Amino acid sequence: MKFNWGTGIVIGIAAFMIFILQYVIRVQMDARYDNELVTEQYYQKETEVNSNYSKQQNANKLADAFQIKTTSQGIAIYFPKDFNPQEIKGTVSLYRPSNQAFDQTIPIELSSNYLLIPKSRLIDGRWDISIDFSYKGTDYLKQQTLHL
Repeated sequence: MKFNWGTGIVIGIAAFMIFILQYVIRVQMDARYDNELVTEQYYQKETEVNSNYSKQQNANKLADAFQIKTTSQGIAIYFPKDFNPQEIKGTVSLYRPSNQAFDQTIPIELSSNYLLIPKSRLIDGRWDISIDFSYKGTDYLKQQTLHL
């Protein structure tokens, strides 16, 4: 067989295609490159967008009375002082974008208007926190990204 420009181009294209295919296969098989969904119930969450918007508007009306802060002890959540802590019901969801195994959902059970999530339950890095609670029939939702 005679080696010329056409043969070289075909061999080059074939080698490139093999390289790309082996790379795609390796990424799909290797657990280090896991492609996790943001949430398991993606479509259900998408249908809740309108109700979440009204909850977020309610939380925005609370302004500075409702805050989320990072401290040396962990994540501190301050509820409004005029709220009765026993009547606040809901959940705190902690989402770790880099690893789904660290995601947590914590029920809100308060004796004061302050909730502390200890740093011992969290690892350093980025956390997306979502606080969904109700007080006297009004629903609230606050979402924030924190870095520990």
